[in-house]
Amino acid sequence: MAKVAKEDLGKLKDKGKGFVEEFKEFILRGNVMDMAVGVIIGGAFQGIVTALTEDFINPLINGIGGAEVGGTIKIYGGQVIKYGDFITAVINFLIMALVLFVLLKVVNGIMTRGKKKEAEATKSDEVALLEEIRDLLKKSK
Repeated sequence: MAKVAKEDLGKLKDKGKGFVEEFKEFILRGNVMDMAVGVIIGGAFQGIVTALTEDFINPLINGIGGAEVGGTIKIYGGQVIKYGDFITAVINFLIMALVLFVLLKVVNGIMTRGKKKEAEATKSDEVALLEEIRDLLKKSK
C-alpha cells in the first residue's frame, strides 16, 4: 500500500512540474506579454479619455443643451443619484470602444497586407513559370 502511495505521489509531483512548466511557457509567450503592454497602455489612455470627457465634452453638452451633465437627483435620507457620473462613464466607454475598433481595424488591415505579400513572395519558380504560360495562352486565344 505504501508503494502505491509513493507512485501516486511521484505522478502528482510530475504533473505539478508539467503544470509549472506549461504556465511558464504561457507567461513568456509573446501574446501574453503583448496583452500586458496593451492593458497598461489602455489604462493610461483611459485617463486621457476621462479628461477629454470631463473637461471638454461635458462642458460642451452643458453649454449647448443647457443641461448639467454632472447632475444629481436627491432621494430620501439625503442620498443622491449621480446620473451625470453615469452619463460620463457611458461617454468614456463609447470613446474607448471606438478607439479600440479603429485600432483593431488598422492592425488587421496591416496584418492582411503582410500575409498577401508573404504569399506572393513564397511562389516558387515553377509556379511563376506556369502562371506566365497561363497568361500567354489567354492572350493567344
